[in-house]
Amino acid sequence: MREFTEAYGLEKSAVSEHFIEASRAKLKEMMERKLDKMRLCALLIDATPFEGQQMVVALGIGEDGKKTILGIRQGATENATVVGELLGDLLERGLDFTQPRLYVLDGGKALTAAVKKHAGESAAIQRCQVHKRRNVLDHLTDEHKPSVAKKLNAAYALEDYAAAKQALDKLHRELMDLNPSAARSLGEGMEETLTVHKLHLPIQLRKTMASTNVIESAFSIVEQVCRNVKRWHDGDQRERWVGSGLLVAEKQFRRVQGYKQIPILIRELESLTPNIPTVAKRKKAS
Repeated sequence: MREFTEAYGLEKSAVSEHFIEASRAKLKEMMERKLDKMRLCALLIDATPFEGQQMVVALGIGEDGKKTILGIRQGATENATVVGELLGDLLERGLDFTQPRLYVLDGGKALTAAVKKHAGESAAIQRCQVHKRRNVLDHLTDEHKPSVAKKLNAAYALEDYAAAKQALDKLHRELMDLNPSAARSLGEGMEETLTVHKLHLPIQLRKTMASTNVIESAFSIVEQVCRNVKRWHDGDQRERWVGSGLLVAEKQFRRVQGYKQIPILIRELESLTPNIPTVAKRKKAS
């Protein structure tokens, strides 16, 4: 991949040792970025299966709508320890967890617990609607998937929180008769899938903040970067390649859709979690 080799100043004929050294240095640089000056309106965390391991990725969305890869962790499974270490690292690098922020998570309980440990029980958490939809449909037969998917999509497309909650509750009751396992999947954390509705976000920004699709899109670049790897080994190989791919993706990042509406998100978050020093600092800066 031309962009990949250029990112490291390497020719295609460069020996493997040179690539390992260069990719390790780039990964170290990314993982040690100072975060104390970053003002993030949202922090997205997603655990993506990659070559037999879980790669947990943290991505920040700035108040200007720009996206930044904050860090990655590798684990055999998604668990509170792995996610907690990642968040702890972000804290050590200066990320202010007292700042009002939306946390968009891929749906795992471990992620929610770890975020609340660092950002407080009142942290605004949005469970990924795409993952929720996928998890519910996985319990259903091919015959029932289309109709349930249509109802889920319609519920999440509603602008009003009360209307969306009513539609999901109705679907939950229907699923209890059709497939209790699917109903339990929908019910688990359902309220947190509607946080973007509670925050009254305009439709364009709401679609952006309702899922971790931004990270999944970045992983499509990772897959392109890694497509020629024939054999995977233990050690830091996966972390280096995933990190390298994410850095390539980061160079192609644009502002998120609806970024001009981010001030609405910030105001809503500050009204939910009053933080006088933060608000005062923002007013002084403006």
